Amino acid sequence: MASKAICVGINKFANYPQFTLNGCVNDAKDMAALCKSLLGFKASEVTLLTDAQATKAAIMAQLGAAVAQARQGKIGYLLFSLSSHGTQMADKSGDEPDGMDEAFVPTDIAQKGNAWDPAHIISDDELHDLFQQVPDSVLLEVYLDTCHSGTGLRGAEFSLHAPRARYIAPPAGELQGAVRQKAVRGFTLQREARAPAKTAAKKAAAKAADTNPATHQILWAGCKANQTSADAYFNGRYNGAFTYWFVKTVKDTQNKLARKDVLAKMRAAMKGKFAQVPQLESNASNRQTAVAA
Repeated sequence: MASKAICVGINKFANYPQFTLNGCVNDAKDMAALCKSLLGFKASEVTLLTDAQATKAAIMAQLGAAVAQARQGKIGYLLFSLSSHGTQMADKSGDEPDGMDEAFVPTDIAQKGNAWDPAHIISDDELHDLFQQVPDSVLLEVYLDTCHSGTGLRGAEFSLHAPRARYIAPPAGELQGAVRQKAVRGFTLQREARAPAKTAAKKAAAKAADTNPATHQILWAGCKANQTSADAYFNGRYNGAFTYWFVKTVKDTQNKLARKDVLAKMRAAMKGKFAQVPQLESNASNRQTAVAA
């Protein structure tokens, strides 16, 4: 069965030149190249969106079309990678303890009054609701090299090539009524993971989901929920620290490691160098197998 990869990287933001990043486009290109070289994708199955191409409308259109193909049984594996800034926006659905949704920044990010314009920002709820439509028979693997934190930027680092956090503080209007917490949860593919299980039945269901080989969603995140992801410099070239070490690890091992072992190698390589710890959310079966289309 066919596969589909959508790789997005955004360094430049039309309305906010001060938020320019350096490594996101390289991240997207590197992920697209990895898909074709080691992960089994045909060139025609890989879509690359960078900078001006990566508006909210374009990103969501590509994802929507891919999910539709998945529902029609035309693809069996959907991979989505996004390298950009992360931010937050007011929670409209009432499912967030801190009153804020995590959000991802397209190239056309814009404000409406003193808050983000919903037409030009991608909320975690939007991605969740879209990805929830992917059938259980289709493997969905998502890579987010953005910040998932409401705690702001790391300490100042002023050298020429010092890592820079991929986080934009939300406008003042987004913060009204929000309850600030020390740790803010990151994007999750499973709605049930957003709140602690309250009953024995829910706890049993959560345990079963962790061991059920049919569980079909995998999330890689650049950092913990209360951390920022770094835009960094490696050997004369910019990348996201998470994407750089993911691609390097898979290449160096010729994609022969299980996902959990890729994660362990990445964490070991990044420890003490970056203020972030990569995350992998998956059931036990998928953690034990290699990344592959």
